Amino acid sequence: MTGKILKGIAGFYYVIATDGKLYECKAKGIFRNRNIKPLVGDNVEISILDETEQKGNIDEILPRKNALVRPSVANVDQALVLFSVTQPDPNLNLLDRFLVMMEVQEVPVNICFNKIDLTGDEKRNELSAIYEKGGYSVFFTSTCEEKGIEEIKDLVRGKTTVLAGPSGVGKSTLTNLIYPKAKMETGTISEKIQRGKHTTRHSELFGIGRDTYMVDTPGFSSMYIEDMECGHLKDYFPEFEACEEDCKFLGCVHIGEKICGVKTAVEEGRISRSRYDNYRLLYQELKDKRRY
Repeated sequence: MTGKILKGIAGFYYVIATDGKLYECKAKGIFRNRNIKPLVGDNVEISILDETEQKGNIDEILPRKNALVRPSVANVDQALVLFSVTQPDPNLNLLDRFLVMMEVQEVPVNICFNKIDLTGDEKRNELSAIYEKGGYSVFFTSTCEEKGIEEIKDLVRGKTTVLAGPSGVGKSTLTNLIYPKAKMETGTISEKIQRGKHTTRHSELFGIGRDTYMVDTPGFSSMYIEDMECGHLKDYFPEFEACEEDCKFLGCVHIGEKICGVKTAVEEGRISRSRYDNYRLLYQELKDKRRY
């Protein structure tokens, strides 16, 4: 029988199978020998050990479309990263780190800023200007007043979407507004494994419609970019590419060069200074790591 992993905790994987039942499964030792770990979102083949208790084994992980490192999830179509416009103020350095990670993993990203009921149009326009220049779609919601939710429903329809962002910005509330049964399904899994209420300590996948899945992930307060040469970082800031033809040197990294199309674009407002300043910080971070 085949199924999809909805959640994994402490070596147990909860698989929704083609018969509509939720099975608690263990992964066979062969995966450890191959250094392969099942991921939320994996399509798998399982064998049933106890039909009454709904227990089974994962026998095979079917071919993956992709597999993300952070967050750990497989077979996704896009990411939706959620920050608040205020309370707390958006950490744009953290957001830019996440965007780089998704660019590295070739996952399209949409940005959503929540809590628009707490601020005015000026803040919304400022945030839109920063990220739309990079080619990102920017959405604004209020989970408190249920504004902008229909746009998000349209965005995720027919796709598997990773929902990510810091704690306290409304990820779980947004998930529950998009798919009210999420609370009920989380409760069912929590009861099955005798754990407390939902705190999103682990990635969890919900089927919210025909061919539509949402992956709710733990909140993150930091993110470090590793295993990248500092000279390659510029390739993951999409808005830089169109300006690089005006750089004097091939391979310009847009830091110390005097004649640089990207730096000119920043001065002229065609590239957000916030994005460029965060690029410089990340570049220096990667450069310092290479020294040690």
